[in-house]
Amino acid sequence: MKTYEMAVKAAKKSYFSASIASASSRPAQLFSIIRSLTSLEGQPNLNNNLTHSCEAFASFFAEKVLLLRHDLPANLDTIKELEAPRLSSGPVLDHFDRISPADVDRLLRAGKPTTCPLDPCPSWLIRACPDEVRAPLGDIINLSLGTGTFPGELKEAVVRPLLKKTSLDPLDLSNYRPVSNLPFLGKVIERAVAEQLGRFLDETSALDPFQSGFRAGHGTETALVALTDDLRRQLDRGGSGLLILLDLSAAFDMVDHELLDHRLADVGIQGTVLQWLRSFLSGRGQRVALGGELSSRHSLVCGVPQGAILSPMLFNIFMRPLAQLVRSFGLGCHQYADDTQLYLLTDGHPDSAPDTLIRCLEAVAGWLRGSRLKLNPSKTEVLWLGRDDMRLRGQLPSLAGVQLVPAPSVKSLGVIFDTSLSMEAQIAAITKAAFFHLRQAKQLAPYLSGPDLATVIHATVTSRLDYCNTLYVGLPLRLTQKLQRVQNAAARLLTGSSLRDHIHPVIYQLHWLPVEYRIRFKVLVLTFKALYGLGPSYLRDRLSWYAPQRN
Repeated sequence: MKTYEMAVKAAKKSYFSASIASASSRPAQLFSIIRSLTSLEGQPNLNNNLTHSCEAFASFFAEKVLLLRHDLPANLDTIKELEAPRLSSGPVLDHFDRISPADVDRLLRAGKPTTCPLDPCPSWLIRACPDEVRAPLGDIINLSLGTGTFPGELKEAVVRPLLKKTSLDPLDLSNYRPVSNLPFLGKVIERAVAEQLGRFLDETSALDPFQSGFRAGHGTETALVALTDDLRRQLDRGGSGLLILLDLSAAFDMVDHELLDHRLADVGIQGTVLQWLRSFLSGRGQRVALGGELSSRHSLVCGVPQGAILSPMLFNIFMRPLAQLVRSFGLGCHQYADDTQLYLLTDGHPDSAPDTLIRCLEAVAGWLRGSRLKLNPSKTEVLWLGRDDMRLRGQLPSLAGVQLVPAPSVKSLGVIFDTSLSMEAQIAAITKAAFFHLRQAKQLAPYLSGPDLATVIHATVTSRLDYCNTLYVGLPLRLTQKLQRVQNAAARLLTGSSLRDHIHPVIYQLHWLPVEYRIRFKVLVLTFKALYGLGPSYLRDRLSWYAPQRN
């Protein structure tokens, strides 16, 4: 019996370690594996829990966007008049450069080797045979770029339904989000285009400088650092601020191709490049895969394709005029893809909302309507920052017919802000989630090797401690100590140390920086990147080199 138990434990340990190792570089899959290994109930099985077919999912996902578009007024002519293409002789991108055999090798190595069910062979096989595929693949890419045509066979996506939260009703189709998978060859061609298009946008500063989504050196942390810096400076001056977080429905899926074409031309995209992008967006379709079955094809009449490499870049171009519109009213604006943060800084004791705020919100709502984007005013969040005696005495204006009401706290890009930017709610949420995942890791610990257990801890716990931790600079010690307790518990679990052991040697043994030093280190890294052109310009503009007053 003892031999049997040892064999079962060894088999279990081998299975757990292999499962963790297989997803060590894929966080989403790693989280799913950890949940399945630590949950008695496991993940909901679509085949067992759903009476809906893949055809029902396919119809729901396609009709959802069509219904949203149907509810929006078609006033494209007004937008076109307001955004007429510039006639100046600015820089343009009207053709692609040919790619070399070395470029083909680099494009194959870049990115993840994901395989679509529509691929004729696995992507790993193509990557494993560079000598055999280099020449024909290079010819296909150069033919596509030279003729301004994206192959029609690569325009179809396979979508899998993913339950948004395990606590939601699996029988309700609205509780699922579509996860798209595109053909591997199409992504290779996209990557060749994205390199040249991205280089042109960077060289011409075509994108809004405060757009942080999917741009090198930018991220949620840099956007929130700039936002909180503006708000803290205002509070330190004795003023107050109003933060508005806009909520859009299916923004990527709602992008109007005709308007996007207009805005691409506005940033200098012309000729073969514009023709190629038109071809890339037109004639697309998707099928839903579920339970080994594949639905019929549903055409996509709008939107940038989910899962595509070019989609974030195209979406940033599409949203570019919004930030310019907001700043024309004197408000601040930061964007991360479709997450838009508006903020107004005020002095004194305002009795009512400033006229500029009212006009700005009216203009924003009008621009979104004209751009065929669906605004959710009821889900738009508002936070008033400042002392209690500085609060707005009157009502806030309405947005798209819905009265705005300040909340005690809001969540922006995964960080909870309160009226004084104390970060107490954020740290409380982090510690709660981190200890939950530590308990999960403790269940797996007997069956994992040290490196595999470290992978689990870093993915589920350390990542939470480090996310946007530059925002914790200057917080009271009582708050950062809560985070340090989480790190201490993680270190003890990983090393098998007891509570009696002094924690400093344990953390030193693991070569971990304590929480306070991790925060300082992140600040130094961001500062270095900002100073040397590796970060956003909106951070670099806040810094200046020290110049001694005397030699």
